Amino acid sequence: MLRKLIITFLWDFIYHACFIGGLQIMKNNRNFILLCTIALMQGLVFYGPIATLYRESRGIGIYQIFIIESVFMILMILLEIPWGWFADKFGYRKTLFISFLLDFISKIIFYKAHTFMGFLLERIMLSAAVSGVSGCDTALLYCSVSKEQSEKAFSIYNASSIAGFLIATLLSTFIISKSMDLAVWLTIFPYGIAVILSLFLKDATCHDKQKQGIVNVLKIMLKEKEILIFIFASAVITEVSHSITVFLNQLQYRRVGINVRYYGLILALIQAVSMLSSRTYKLTEKYGEDRVLICTFFMVAISSLLLAFFNTPVLSVLLIMLISVSSSIVLPISYHIQNKSISIKNRATCLSAYAMFMDITSSIVNLMIGKAADISLQLSFIICGGVSILALLLNIYYFRLKKIIQKR
Repeated sequence: MLRKLIITFLWDFIYHACFIGGLQIMKNNRNFILLCTIALMQGLVFYGPIATLYRESRGIGIYQIFIIESVFMILMILLEIPWGWFADKFGYRKTLFISFLLDFISKIIFYKAHTFMGFLLERIMLSAAVSGVSGCDTALLYCSVSKEQSEKAFSIYNASSIAGFLIATLLSTFIISKSMDLAVWLTIFPYGIAVILSLFLKDATCHDKQKQGIVNVLKIMLKEKEILIFIFASAVITEVSHSITVFLNQLQYRRVGINVRYYGLILALIQAVSMLSSRTYKLTEKYGEDRVLICTFFMVAISSLLLAFFNTPVLSVLLIMLISVSSSIVLPISYHIQNKSISIKNRATCLSAYAMFMDITSSIVNLMIGKAADISLQLSFIICGGVSILALLLNIYYFRLKKIIQKR
């Protein structure tokens, strides 16, 4: 019954949010259609619910997984700006094609890997792919649509990825029951389709000022302290949401006594509700970006703290759902604000520099939450709530600072 309800909701989303909602943007806009389709394809990760179990079945221990993830995070930070420079010099289309190709190859390596070095190679390849796409996809999308429609485009783009993951989650229960290897093998194909689709993208440029060197880009970024405050706050909220909805959620479900067989359905339900982020632009049109972000940051903070002190199954699921929805609303607004803040021609380099700053922030927050989780699950939720309150205060300060600057 629940699965049928989710499928009905999914179809309603695809028709109304992606088709009807994106119709104005889609008209004669090849890049918007292709990028949303690619996001949908790359959301089809059928092995998502058993990624850790799959690695363990191939002889990789938990400690080795964390070592590999640490290497992945370090490489992401190191590769962000070089990829941004490459995109500005050689074009967004070439950069995305190479990145999507590397992502496709990483999925093949993941399927073939049986050793620590094999899974390490997969993560190295993936770090190059993800850092290449980071900033470049949103820069191309921003330059391909009108500035008035950019937030709407980001909302639908983000929701397309969620839709893909939801479809994969619904199908994965059946696929995994046959074989874990089959789930990984089937994931390769949509990523191959994404590579082919990227060949049909076309480069687009924004009417920005002159190009700058990488050093000058970093100097300009460091001078604009108000946007760094916003990026830091967004990175904290994003990492808190990621930690809770990907790692801590299962520990919380076990703590409150939810049977493991319901985890997949809960995940599907949460992803289905998170697709409401496709209507983010409606919220910002009515209430403004500042009020929407302050509200979502507050929701993440209060939900994190409540998870620490309440152990009822229904409330736990609802709070984690609220965190997921809030995070999915933050993303398109964050993309829009970051792109809007850039006035020089090195758009991809700037966005990559922002992403690097966010990666560093996320890694620090991740270590704090991880260390707290080793001590106590409740402590980890308290830490999540504490840093989210800090992010909320910084976000309020950012918008007040922005208003002061605009009045000058």
